[in-house]
Amino acid sequence: METTPDVCVVGLGYIGLPTAAILAANGSNVIGVDVNPHHVAEINAGRVPFVEPDLESVVAGVVAQGRLAAQSSVPHADAYIVAVPTPFTETYEVDDAYVRAAADAIAPMLNGGELIILESTSPPGLTEQMGEFILNARPDLTGAPGRANSVHFAHCPERVLPGRIMVEIVQNDRIIGGVTPEAAERARALYATFCRGELLITDARTSEMAKLAENSYRDVNIAFANELSMICDRIDIDVWELIRLANHHPRVNILQPGPGVGGHCIAVDPWFIVAAAPDRAKLIRLAREVNDSKPDFVLEKIMARAAKFRDPVIAALGIAFKADIDDLRESPSKTIVERLASELPHASILVVEPNIDALPSDLAGRANVTLRETADAVDEADVVVVLVDHQQFKAMDPRALQEKVLVDTKGIFL
Repeated sequence: METTPDVCVVGLGYIGLPTAAILAANGSNVIGVDVNPHHVAEINAGRVPFVEPDLESVVAGVVAQGRLAAQSSVPHADAYIVAVPTPFTETYEVDDAYVRAAADAIAPMLNGGELIILESTSPPGLTEQMGEFILNARPDLTGAPGRANSVHFAHCPERVLPGRIMVEIVQNDRIIGGVTPEAAERARALYATFCRGELLITDARTSEMAKLAENSYRDVNIAFANELSMICDRIDIDVWELIRLANHHPRVNILQPGPGVGGHCIAVDPWFIVAAAPDRAKLIRLAREVNDSKPDFVLEKIMARAAKFRDPVIAALGIAFKADIDDLRESPSKTIVERLASELPHASILVVEPNIDALPSDLAGRANVTLRETADAVDEADVVVVLVDHQQFKAMDPRALQEKVLVDTKGIFL
C-alpha cells in the first residue's frame, strides 16, 4: 500500500489477524505487523498460519483486493491496534515486554492526532502506561500544561471464542475504554465500521478490569465443576450424572469439568486481579489454584492405570486447550502429556491432535512421544486418555475402546 493505511494492527495472532481481516473486509486499508516472518509470508499469500473457521476465506479476499498486507516493520497509520501477548511473570504480575516493544516501534512513526488502541488483555492501568511509554519517547506530542496530548489512547478488549471468532467479532457487544472521552469516541467510530453489537463506552481502567472480571467469573465456575469432579471421584459418584441431574434445577447451570483450564485468557487473566489486590482476591485466587491443580489429579489417575502395564502405550486424545482448534497456549492437556513423557520414560505416548501437522518443539524432541492418527493410536494403546472433546473424538465408535483402559476427562464415553 503506497498510501497511509487507515489502521495498523500490531500482532497478527489469534486476535490481531481476525481484527485486521474484518477491518479490511469492511473498507479499511490495513497493514498488519508481526515479528514472525512465516506469519507475514503466509498472510501475504492469502493464507492463515493457524486454525480458525472462516478466517482464511476473508484473509484471501482482502489480500487479493489490496486492503490487507503484512510486514515486519511498523508504518505510519491513522490508527493503531496493539494485539500482542500479555503473559504473567513468576509472581503472577503482567509481563509488559511485548506492549513496551510495540510502543517503542509505534512512537517514532507518529505525527500527532493518531488513535492507539490496546486490545491485549491487561491489568488496570496498562493502557495509560503504554501511553506514557510512547509520550516519554515523543515529548513533542505531549500537550502543554492543562491541554490534552495530541495522541489518543484507548483499551478495547476482545470478547471472542476461538472457533467462532469471525462470528463473534462482529456480533458481540464491545467495551470501548478511553483514557479520555475523545479517545473513547474515536475508538467507538473505528469499531462501529464492523461491530454490530452494542458499543459500550467507559474509561480505560474499567474496560481493562471488565475483561478480567468476565474471565475470572468463568474461571470460578469452572473451578466449581472441577472441584466437584475430584470430590465425586473420592466418594465414588459419577460426576457427569450428578451435574446432569443438578442442572434440572431451574436456577442451576453447573459447567462441565475437564483436565484443567487453558488458553491465554481464562488461565491468565484472574492472576492480574490477584496481583492488583492480593489481600482481597481470595475467591479468585482459590479458583485459579483449583484449576491449576486439576492436571496433577488427572496425571495421578493416568499413572495409576498405566502402572498395570510393563511398558504402557498411552493414547492421549487432544493437546489443544479446547475443542476443535489448534491453539496450545497454556493447555492443561499438553502439560499432562509433557509430564507423562517425563515421568514415564518407558511408556510410549501416542498424541492425537487433529488440528496440527507436527508436534510442538517441546514434545517433538522426546523419544517416547509421537503424533498419530486417531484410529492407529487407539488400536495400539493400552490406556486411552481423552483430554479434549474434539468432534473427531466424539464421532468415534465406543466399541473401539471396549478392551482399553479409559481415562475420560471430558465425559464423552462415560
